[in-house]
Amino acid sequence: MSSLQPLALANGESAPRDAVPIADLPALRSFVVQRVRQGGQLYSLHALPTQGQPRLLACVGVPESGSIELACAELPDRFPSITTECTAAHWFERELAEQWGVVPEGHPWLEPIRFHASRRTGHDAWGRAPGDIEIGRRAFWKVEGDEVHEVAVGPVHAGVIEPGHFRFQCHGETVFHLEVSLGYQHRGAEQSLVGTPGPRAMAVAETLAGDTTIGHATAWTSVLEALAGVTVPPRAEAIRAIALELERLANHTGDLGALAGDVAYLPTASFCGRLRGDLLNMTASLCGSRFGRGLVRPGGVAFDIDETLARDLTARLDAVMKDVSQAVNLLWDKPSVMARFEGMGALSRQLAIDLGLVGPAARACGLEHDIRADFPVGHYRFSQVPVSTWDTGDVFARAFVRWLEIQRAAEFVRDGLSALPEGSVRAESRSPRPNRIAVALVEGWRGAICHVAVTDQQGDIEHAKVVDPSFHNWIGLAMALRNNPISEFPLCNKSFNLSYCGHDL
Repeated sequence: MSSLQPLALANGESAPRDAVPIADLPALRSFVVQRVRQGGQLYSLHALPTQGQPRLLACVGVPESGSIELACAELPDRFPSITTECTAAHWFERELAEQWGVVPEGHPWLEPIRFHASRRTGHDAWGRAPGDIEIGRRAFWKVEGDEVHEVAVGPVHAGVIEPGHFRFQCHGETVFHLEVSLGYQHRGAEQSLVGTPGPRAMAVAETLAGDTTIGHATAWTSVLEALAGVTVPPRAEAIRAIALELERLANHTGDLGALAGDVAYLPTASFCGRLRGDLLNMTASLCGSRFGRGLVRPGGVAFDIDETLARDLTARLDAVMKDVSQAVNLLWDKPSVMARFEGMGALSRQLAIDLGLVGPAARACGLEHDIRADFPVGHYRFSQVPVSTWDTGDVFARAFVRWLEIQRAAEFVRDGLSALPEGSVRAESRSPRPNRIAVALVEGWRGAICHVAVTDQQGDIEHAKVVDPSFHNWIGLAMALRNNPISEFPLCNKSFNLSYCGHDL
């Protein structure tokens, strides 16, 4: 057992930045490996800038204690890869190599993930200066052998979707290997959060992943509130939770419709597309934006729910859920649909653990990972949502977990609207305190969202780190395609439905 004693924080809590222990790198490595082997989740492993050598900061969630454990170490130019003993670190180490020019020696798949320029040395781990970096240009792994061929898809796709490149190594129809190349949506979002917190940073947080506005806005404001020592009123916490579950309802419903469309089952596809719009319109009734922009603000929410609106939303939810139930249950009753869903793109429980998957993708492999249950904060401390799981790890499981979550989210929203706490919806505004560090976790509809922020001596944000759930799960899609027909890629891809911009930031 590592002798390192990490800093343990509750979700949405802050501490003096000097309280994070500084260990040597072998001790930090041992801490990460052991905590993950004991059932912890690696939510972030990133560089923390300092006036001298940057530090490697690890944030590991420990469900048994409900705490987030933090520790750091000096980040050298070269170090033994943590991935060799903790696979969940592999994407984080590739990011470190790209952004900080360091080399995790022994990393099994050391390639760029976003094509960001190095922040420290002027070149990345491959010796490329910013002017040498051309998005999309990289050496892809190849499978050699008779009749093995390569298929390139994207970054420009048919339809109105974001850009991303996929490189398949195939034998006939069978996919041996898939590499995902992203970075086309890089906007410098994390750096835009640095400075004095204000409306501009809030707008950036709301658009980190546009379909996860409530999730990211809640995480960002939770970090600011922790840094400032602000207590959010219970009524505001309830409204945030209602909005977050409405966001889950809308996106899960849309995903089930899109999955139906990918197997050419038009009744469910047509109905769910319309019903997703009805659910988005419920969020618009809260704040004027279908995606929830303008609702979540530091200290609470900008809009209240009166009795009339609560009754109206409840009636509309009941009507929508009646139609959603009919449309979705058509899927499970059709052998032609189940023949395409069952067994397709399957991941094992152990592989999901090793890769560090989160959200419905993890729960579809039987893992009971859910921030709302493991690290409850806000209204979820008093009104919990049962964790929805399945154990087959295939397209069917990822679809069925969404259906279970739709039903439980709808029940949560009904209960919340019927019993809103009395009182204000906004606490008095305060500025973040100087020299603090805070971590906030939110269970977005795709999975765990992690925001980390550190303040300087004036109380301004000196460092901000965002980990969208897609950051954890893109590798899951790559593994799910192995030994499956390339023609089923659209179906497998939609069963994960990951964010390009949320990953690229």
